[in-house]
Amino acid sequence: MNVMKVNPEERSARAKELFLSGYNCAQSVFLAYRDFTNLDEKTAAIVASPFGGGMGRLREVCGAVSGMTMVAGFLYPNYDPSNSQSKKANYTAVQELAEKFRAENGAIVCRELLGLAQQKDDPTPSARTEAYYKRRPCAEYVAIAARIVGEKINTMQD
Repeated sequence: MNVMKVNPEERSARAKELFLSGYNCAQSVFLAYRDFTNLDEKTAAIVASPFGGGMGRLREVCGAVSGMTMVAGFLYPNYDPSNSQSKKANYTAVQELAEKFRAENGAIVCRELLGLAQQKDDPTPSARTEAYYKRRPCAEYVAIAARIVGEKINTMQD
């Protein structure tokens, strides 16, 4: 696959900026790589929106990891159900991205990353205040996920 090289640090900073502007974790990573999707910004934000907060604040797989996974779907597309090679390439990429995230952060599950005991949160999003950003490392997780995707893109072979 032939894809353009990216600057992982710039994409990381962009994803963090998107998060700090109010997008959720999944949206922030996905939107930072929107140019790989052929989706307009609104559609990309809509598609990624349910994955924030570990899927709708269920605190399951981290939204930043879900954002990476969504980008992988465009980098390693699998749209033909009979093509096991493309499915394998897609799943391999997802596992590699998730493992790199886990190696750096100790987990890929939202509640584990945030040290939360409960299985899920109220569906009402937390207000994005200065206190919110001080107690939540999510902006950093978003930046890390976006950097990992950029590094993956830069290692892809033709």
